[in-house]
Amino acid sequence: MTLIEPRTLKGFRDFLPAKMIQREKLMETAKKVYRRYGFMPIDTPALEYLDILTGKGSEETDRQMYHFIDAGGRPVGMRFDLTVPLARFAAQHINELGTPFKRYHIAPVWRGESPQDGRFREFIQCDFDTIGTTGVVSDIETALVIHELLLEIGIEQFRIRINNRQILTGLLDSLELKHQSTHVLRALDKLDKIGPEGVAKELDQVGITTDQSNRIFQFAQIQGPHQQVLSQLAQLLPSSQLASQGIERLERVTSAMLAAGVPAHRFEIDVSIARGLDYYTGIIFETTLLELPRIGSVCSGGRYDNLAGLFTKQQLPGIGASLGLDRLLAALEKLGRLEETPRTAEVFIPLFDPDRINDYFALASMVRSTGISTEVFPEPKKLGQQLKYADQRGFLVALIAGARELDQGLVQIKDLRTQTATEVAWKNQPETFLTALKSVLGLNSMLS
Repeated sequence: MTLIEPRTLKGFRDFLPAKMIQREKLMETAKKVYRRYGFMPIDTPALEYLDILTGKGSEETDRQMYHFIDAGGRPVGMRFDLTVPLARFAAQHINELGTPFKRYHIAPVWRGESPQDGRFREFIQCDFDTIGTTGVVSDIETALVIHELLLEIGIEQFRIRINNRQILTGLLDSLELKHQSTHVLRALDKLDKIGPEGVAKELDQVGITTDQSNRIFQFAQIQGPHQQVLSQLAQLLPSSQLASQGIERLERVTSAMLAAGVPAHRFEIDVSIARGLDYYTGIIFETTLLELPRIGSVCSGGRYDNLAGLFTKQQLPGIGASLGLDRLLAALEKLGRLEETPRTAEVFIPLFDPDRINDYFALASMVRSTGISTEVFPEPKKLGQQLKYADQRGFLVALIAGARELDQGLVQIKDLRTQTATEVAWKNQPETFLTALKSVLGLNSMLS
């Protein structure tokens, strides 16, 4: 029989335990933060009817979408994000859910784009959204969740860039480019990637004049303290009601962020960001790591008040953001911020004497009953080999006991980090033993 070469598709990856543990830790952190703000979990299918997905994001997402005819002859597609399926989900279920409805969804999405640094064809998004309200409170809360999420992950050097599509639309109205808004915004969204010359070339290709391009670039270069930027925008677009609404919204959001304790240096009004997806209508967010800006935004989103209107006549405005888990992990790896030997258990019990399996499992059960993860080695190999395994897996403590110790109800608590050991009675003095173990692990305050 000819063996099949084991291989993975380009842009797709296997995850070994060390990487998967890191991914799961980030997902658990995201869930914890989202729940802290009252968001609830949902799930939707990986496959949707093709007409649910097409024409909702951009020409690019339509081109990158994986789609096919299923066994029932139905055109179907694999979701390219979690927001479009949410709009469909809300249109179907909002009567039983009520509004406002706050959801989070952590799941894989697929895009057939060219793999590159931090970009893959299958990746996890960690979304949170609020459906059913146009209130500025949800805009503010979205910004606060992004800020708290990055801090909870352990990142200090980041900046949330904020803009409002209403301001961009007001600018295009003043330049008589409303009919070209999709092309202009998609080109402007690439400013960080292809630079002003590249954007100017794309604008020229869709018939934007040099004078109009110059006005757009002049606008995109406005920067400075929050109030200064807002004042310049108001002076630049005095006659646009839509832009005025967007400027006022930005002022309320940034003011509330400061009141909530977000330091001024952690966010900025950046009128150059546009977000490439067509469904955005209001405030938009992009979050960059100051130590690795070239990797792109690691947490993005914004307001999309008309998306669900494609599926229902009921008004279901929405706002949310998404943590790009895989891109963030790639960045953290480059920055050397990931734990080298992640583990799922803290305590290791070598199988020293195969005739005393019952004692080892009794010991393990006692430790696990306190919430401390514990692994028993499955084979009676030499102790040195078992401890080598423990070092490779990153265990913190080994509980070592042979026949003599077990007969006397004793166990050696060995700190694998310092190579120090203490012998303690465990059978007759379980509380003393567990206190000593927690002390070595540094978990007394956590588990008391």
